[in-house]
Amino acid sequence: MKERIIAVNSNTYHGFSLDEAVEGIAAAGFHYIELTATKGWTEHVRADMSFSELCRIKQKLSNAGLGVIGMSGHCNLSDSERLKDFADNILLAHFFEAPFIVSSAGEAHLKDKVQSANAVVAKNIRTLLPLLKRCGMRLVIEVHGEHGSGKAVDALIAEIDSSDVKINYDTANAIFYGGVDPAADLAAVVSNVAYLHIKDKAGEKNEWNFPALGKGFVDFPKLFSILDAHDNASPLSIEIEFTKDGAKDIDEVNRAVRDSADYLMRLGYTL
Repeated sequence: MKERIIAVNSNTYHGFSLDEAVEGIAAAGFHYIELTATKGWTEHVRADMSFSELCRIKQKLSNAGLGVIGMSGHCNLSDSERLKDFADNILLAHFFEAPFIVSSAGEAHLKDKVQSANAVVAKNIRTLLPLLKRCGMRLVIEVHGEHGSGKAVDALIAEIDSSDVKINYDTANAIFYGGVDPAADLAAVVSNVAYLHIKDKAGEKNEWNFPALGKGFVDFPKLFSILDAHDNASPLSIEIEFTKDGAKDIDEVNRAVRDSADYLMRLGYTL
């Protein structure tokens, strides 16, 4: 079992404040966080925040012992009008010293205005490569929506052809959006996976039901064994999205984060 960074995506605390997320994640024993800056969904950090507020957040993270491994900066990368927003999110992630920035190819939670072929998306992303290089950052494209499988994202990655753009493999999105077996799909693209959202899935395959790790049917030991067999030590970022009704209160979210920590530690991981 390879040692790897394990974080919690602050989107797990959708509907709650970043301060609550930081406190809950640290209390559960984690040392890393993925910040969420998804416009119109979870805006825990934003590029238009005041410098003093960004500094306050950075200090709070430091006081809590949380490093920032990544940022969910989802923008519709098929829409050239959103590239400026995403460039701002790259700089925001750089401020928090995050080595990874996450986006889907299209909008993650807002309805797409534009649906473009891979060639158009790849052309847009290539305009961002100099900025990624200057910031020492890697863009990881999430398995999501129309790119609902690792193979679909891998085809886009091949079109971009840059070592600075890889796959963020979302273990539940592959089921929910792609309708594929995550183990077979991950194995097919593992060489291009640089980051994972480890998210469980319960209920029907097309049902919005993403509970704490170990509470659904995703075979995480099998997925982790695939990573290990290919010497892939990509960071794991826990994302819990509950049902469409969301968590009933902050205690439910904190309990799910603790349950997920306990599950990973039972598998032999250290936080």
